[in-house]
Amino acid sequence: MKPTLIAAAELDRIETWQKYSSYMCGGCISSCCTLPVEVKIKDLIRIGIVDEFEQGDNPKNIAKRLQKEGVVERFNQKSGIFTLQRMSNNDCLYLDRKSRLCTIYDKRPDTCRNHPKIGPRPGYCAYKPKEVVRESTGTLNSNSGRVPLKF
Repeated sequence: MKPTLIAAAELDRIETWQKYSSYMCGGCISSCCTLPVEVKIKDLIRIGIVDEFEQGDNPKNIAKRLQKEGVVERFNQKSGIFTLQRMSNNDCLYLDRKSRLCTIYDKRPDTCRNHPKIGPRPGYCAYKPKEVVRESTGTLNSNSGRVPLKF
């Protein structure tokens, strides 16, 4: 039986993920930004949705407030880990829908900073290439802008 080629990884099937290489990020649709983002209190402080003076408060109370605000989906009291809410299309709350870039990149959580070293399949990425459309004008269109074609 011939092996089936997979054009892009499927987030729910980690066996389809590709070995990570830094070139992938520039040509991807930010598929990692559709994974659940687990954060700790220090990440929430860095992002700016929790004040430093709240660090001593009961994390369960912080979680309740952030759930009401629609920022946190759930809180695991045992591990102290919050899971950020995602948009209806599973994108991270902080991912710009048009540019597919992180709107809080300099303040992003450690989970994002360390991807793909950590995560469901360390060292691998759920890479999904940007859609490329050829136009008759001699340019190549992608989600990242226009690139002149050399003929």
